[in-house]
Order: sequence, then C-alpha cells, then structure tokens
Amino acid sequence: MKALICDRLGTPDLLTVADLPEPRPGPGEVAVAVAYVGLNFHDTLIVAGRHVVRPDPPFSPGSEYSGVVTAVGGGVASVAVGDRVAGNEEFGCARETIIVRADRVTRLPEDVPDRQAATVLVAYATAYHALVQRAGLRAGETLAVLGAAGGVGSAAVDVGRLLGARVIACASSDERAGAARAQGAETTLSYGDGGIKERIKDATGGRGADVVFDPVGGDVALAAVRALAWEGRHLVVGFAAGTVPALPLNIPLVKGASVVGVFFGEFVRREREAHERNLAQIFDWARRGELRPRVHGVVPLDEGAAALTELAAGRVRGKMLLRVSGRAE
Repeated sequence: MKALICDRLGTPDLLTVADLPEPRPGPGEVAVAVAYVGLNFHDTLIVAGRHVVRPDPPFSPGSEYSGVVTAVGGGVASVAVGDRVAGNEEFGCARETIIVRADRVTRLPEDVPDRQAATVLVAYATAYHALVQRAGLRAGETLAVLGAAGGVGSAAVDVGRLLGARVIACASSDERAGAARAQGAETTLSYGDGGIKERIKDATGGRGADVVFDPVGGDVALAAVRALAWEGRHLVVGFAAGTVPALPLNIPLVKGASVVGVFFGEFVRREREAHERNLAQIFDWARRGELRPRVHGVVPLDEGAAALTELAAGRVRGKMLLRVSGRAE
C-alpha cells in the first residue's frame, strides 16, 4: 500500500510517499481501505513537532478519514467487512489502509457520501463540541468566529448558524472574511490591520460577543477577549497564528467571562458516547442538505505534501481533502 510519510520533523515539503506492507488488524481492531482524508491545520503542527501530540517519525499525518472496512480482528462485533465507516485519529490516516480500534469508528449512514463524511467529521465535530458542550451557545446569542476562512473556522460559522446564533465572521482580510457570507454569517470583519475589538463592539452595538470561537491565538485572541460581552465565553481552539497569548486575568474578571479550553481529541477519547451523539446530529444535518461546507480542493495522496504546504501557508479557504483509494469519487 502507499502511504504519505513524515520521516523527519519539519515543513510539509519534507513528506514523501512510500510503499509499505499491507497491515492486518489485531484483536479489537479493523482494517479500513481509506477513501478520503480530511487535512487540518493541526496536521502541519504535528509534522513540525509543534503540536501537543508528538509522534516519533516515521508516521503518516492525517487525522480524519472515510472508507470501507476490509478486515476485522478477533472479538469485533460492532462493524463488519464491507461497512462504510469514518473516524478520527490524532495522526496516521494518510495511507491506503489504516488499522484502527473498532470502538473508534463510526458507521456512515447510507445517504452520507464518503467525501462529505471526510469533509465534516473533525472540523464540524470540533465546532459542535466547542459551541454546544463547552460554550453552551444559545439561539439569539452573538458568535464571533476568528479564522473564519479556514477549515474549522468555516465549520464554526456553519454550526453557529444552524444553532440559531448571530454569526460574525472574522478573518485576516476582507476577502477571506467575506467568503463566510455563503455559510450564513450576518457580519464579516477583517483583523488584518488591527482593531478587531472595536469592530466586534461596533457590530454588536457596543455590547460585545457572547461567544468567541478562537483557533487563531496571538494578538488577535487578546483583542477578541476584550470584545466579549458580560458573561461571555472565549473558546480556545488552537493557535494558528503561531503564538500562545499571555492573557491578563483581570479581563475575564471584570467581564464575568469564561476562557474555555477545547481539546477535541481528548473529548473523543474520554466521552465517546457524547461524541457519537454529536456526529449523529452533524450527519443528520448533512443528509438533509443543511450543511454548507467549503471545500478548497481535492487532491490525490501523491500531492499530500503540497496540500499541507498550502495549509501551513494559510492559503486554504475551507477544507482540503486527499483522495486516497480508487473507490473515492
């Protein structure tokens, strides 16, 4: 089988494609012929050795996949050969066949295609977990989404709309932010030249945002915390800007606000049943045509290094997918 391989930590252009022996599942495991892999910004951090998850090379990047079960190990009864499934791992999915624990795969509804499943699995599940379980976002509240042009940011815009929030999409330029209007953002703002606190305040009549969804970090995060409303919630999702801000704790104090961590991978590991319920809602939206995911591009496995290079450079708007197997359409 072919696999995208990180032999040494660094930039995505160092990745190579290698031929590896076809793996076989052990007890409690299944083999999945991968159709699509959804790429995310955190894949570039893992490849660089700058993520909280730090595997030793060699390994494959890629944290979400869709495909079909081709073999099952001993003791597996939850899925069978031929089942269409999807799932997420911390890394290791960018290869033609993966071995995963059977209790970490989700059977796909018949009317949710492989490509759509890989498009929404991690980004939408992260956004849903953040906005529902962590922030308790309520219909009618104002949600400001930083990094709204990216994969998880654009998903948060879409989920926020479906939850009944008024969504303010924020990105590094007016053009990037404006693309979120198609997903239901009522207001779009640029923070490329500063002033995001004042712009969020102006857009909310001086009140501020009830919830900030923040996969960016850096100075933008500090400005957005200052733009929270009374009892607002700032969701710490990631640090795409490359720096972790030092937050003056007097800001949440005087606002009665909360700064809330969102560690999606650990949530999936610790609260699998809740994650499955979240996915059921997301797939229900998908089958009813209510999601508006933005797909930047679909490229073959051989072009995985180039795709991750585009992600690392911030040139991807929405979701980037790898088409892995011949069954992918």
